[in-house]
Amino acid sequence: MDDLRSTLKSLYDGRSARARRFRYGLILFDSISIVYFITTAALTATPLFVTLNAIFGVFIVLDLAARLWISTNLRKELMRIYTLADLVVVISLVLAPLMAESFAFLRVLRGLRLIHAYHLLYDLRRESMFFRKHEDAILAAVNLLVFIFVITSLVFVLTFDGDAGIAGYVDALYFTVATLTTTGFGDITLTTTGGKLLSVFIMVVGVALFVQLARTIFQPAKVKHTCPECGLSRHESDAVHCKHCGTTLKIETKGDTSG
Repeated sequence: MDDLRSTLKSLYDGRSARARRFRYGLILFDSISIVYFITTAALTATPLFVTLNAIFGVFIVLDLAARLWISTNLRKELMRIYTLADLVVVISLVLAPLMAESFAFLRVLRGLRLIHAYHLLYDLRRESMFFRKHEDAILAAVNLLVFIFVITSLVFVLTFDGDAGIAGYVDALYFTVATLTTTGFGDITLTTTGGKLLSVFIMVVGVALFVQLARTIFQPAKVKHTCPECGLSRHESDAVHCKHCGTTLKIETKGDTSG
């Protein structure tokens, strides 16, 4: 068992090429699972979907169990946003047969796993200059997309009949985006007290996420690199010295020797 635990830890936490390939494989699985959960949210449950849900559920549980097993700080691992998201997804899959798929919208939270995994962020920062320069914008975009699709699925579950299908889901998406942007066309509305409170929540949280995305897009691009002297964590991608204290920096970059 110790050998298995050591192997898993090297795959999840290691810096070897094998470990990176393993983690990118997990991200591929995460991407497939989130696309599946989004596309099936509006579809009627069939034996095929029940089987696929069970298969995805088994893999998610195995991944979650492995991460918890190799963790040196179980409490910290349990409090990570993507661990909480996976726990919610697993619970929704377990409750689905008992609750007539009413928790299907929670599975979209798997999207948080795509980019909020610590070691994935480390890999991307190390290997992709594009990600280092636009990390905040990418994270803000993922957060906004996850929010939109979670709320869309929630609106669909609460507002539309089970046989509304894809058209109903598109209407729910349309309502969510119109409310988030405060456009308010009024052709689709939630008239109940709960619906009105949900609309307020969409506007408040959605606008905040949208503004955060806009801010990260239009602000000057900087990379994350903590200054060893003063701790300043944001610098221009070609910075040689820390703007705050003047300490020499060693920011990893391919550089540009042309001209």
